[in-house]
Amino acid sequence: MNTNILHTNVQNYINNNLNTNIEQLIFKGSPFEGVSIQELVNQIIAKQKSAKKLPTWFNTENIYYPPKVSIEQTSSEITAAYKSKLVSGDSIIDITGGFGVDCYEFAKQFKKVVHCEINKELSEIVSHNYEQMKVPTIKTIAIDGLEYLKNTSEKFDCIYIDPSRRNDQKGKVFLLKDCLPNVPENLDFLFEKSDTILIKNSPILDITSTIKELKFVKEIHIIAVYNEVKELLFILKKGFKDVVEIKTVNILKNNTEEFYFSREKTLDFEYSLPQNYLYEPNAAILKSGGFDEVASQLEVYKLHRHSHLYTSKNFIENFPGRSFTIMNVYTYHKKKIKKQITTSKANITTRNFPKTVAQIRKETKIKDGGDDYLFFTTNIDNELVIIHCKKTY
Repeated sequence: MNTNILHTNVQNYINNNLNTNIEQLIFKGSPFEGVSIQELVNQIIAKQKSAKKLPTWFNTENIYYPPKVSIEQTSSEITAAYKSKLVSGDSIIDITGGFGVDCYEFAKQFKKVVHCEINKELSEIVSHNYEQMKVPTIKTIAIDGLEYLKNTSEKFDCIYIDPSRRNDQKGKVFLLKDCLPNVPENLDFLFEKSDTILIKNSPILDITSTIKELKFVKEIHIIAVYNEVKELLFILKKGFKDVVEIKTVNILKNNTEEFYFSREKTLDFEYSLPQNYLYEPNAAILKSGGFDEVASQLEVYKLHRHSHLYTSKNFIENFPGRSFTIMNVYTYHKKKIKKQITTSKANITTRNFPKTVAQIRKETKIKDGGDDYLFFTTNIDNELVIIHCKKTY
């Protein structure tokens, strides 16, 4: 941690160049002794990334930022605030502390918060930032969290874990055992230290596989922000053997869409051809796999087993996702599509359809945007169809 970065003139330089072209800054070099241009650029980029993601940090003076990858990987304040309300008690330990955003929110719910971070410099940075933010209740320790637990006789009301993948294979499904720490391998030990474990996981983790890797899974929370899934949260309760509850949350600017259901529950629902309205569930529901539950709870019809689109005769208010008024439905024919669709601009979505959006745009020459929405999908009769819609507000 280079404390020269905290000097007033350096901090002023960082704040004054948040909107400056980075390449120009690098070309000019650093105007300060003891602070390289690479360090200055990292502070600027990391602070830029914090503007929306971490507004408390962004608006606090003398915050020291770690390498920008730590900012990219950390929880946002929005998701941290959500998860902090899922658990309760007097004490919580974060054994994979990172940049400390989650602990900051946990400190609003717990009397004692322990932040363990194996990276000594990152731990020092987090400790400094907590001082600037006036959060005295968080204890920061530069140590591997598992080792800390092994060397203490203390039990906690909750253990929080944010495992990191050993290998960064982007877009590929992975298992918890492929992460550090290896939670499944250490689960019995962890339950000796707490009856409640909260695990944050990447959105690409497979839910069914993860349940099989763990035990005592009580709840799974799927958090999306502006319809982009950010986190999967698993709450484990020692001895719990009942049905797992899945809670999907899509946090929007003016409201939050919530949809809850239980796994392994027998459901009643029906299929139908497109009626008056079309519905597309939000990203959190799509990740949850609760497609039958949507039809059953909200009393809408499924278009097809694998299409994940829904329809109804009467409008369903507050549907957790996007709602559309159906203008027309066409049977898909490659040669007829230009006569069927006369608009030159439309928003195109494919669901259970053999072609991609890019392929459709290439063959139709339809540009992106406008007020028209085209859903290319498969109906109950296994026919390829185009559903022409307008957004329902």
